[in-house]
Amino acid sequence: MLIEAAFWRADGPLGAVDDILHDPELAHYVAGWPRVGDRGVVAEDADTGASVGAAWLRYFTADDPGYGFVESDIPELAMGTVRHRRGQGIGGCLLQVLIESARSTAISTLSLSVEPDNNARRLYERFGFATVGQTGGSLTMLLSI
Repeated sequence: MLIEAAFWRADGPLGAVDDILHDPELAHYVAGWPRVGDRGVVAEDADTGASVGAAWLRYFTADDPGYGFVESDIPELAMGTVRHRRGQGIGGCLLQVLIESARSTAISTLSLSVEPDNNARRLYERFGFATVGQTGGSLTMLLSI
């Protein structure tokens, strides 16, 4: 699902696992999964059992930050939904479950990075994420839970 998150544009290029694994800025979102503190959820198609989306949290350090890095004690959210299932509420369900899971373990803040024209931005805003900065072409958003 990291491929879906990284190559999200409907009219953009399609990525491949090798594209992710050979790019350190992307690979560290999934390399060595699970590490201590990692948590995630996967959505499956009810009829086929195929994975159609995933959302996960991972902690980063200032020495190896994610795109939405704020502090080492704030996990960063990453999420992807397969192209043909976007706009069907899967992202909202994933986000709700992951936020509830984080809340149950006393995580108080989540961060993420999203490009301004990504439709997921509106989803994050509906859940209460607020823009706190901009790095390059991406917004950094935070949610206090």
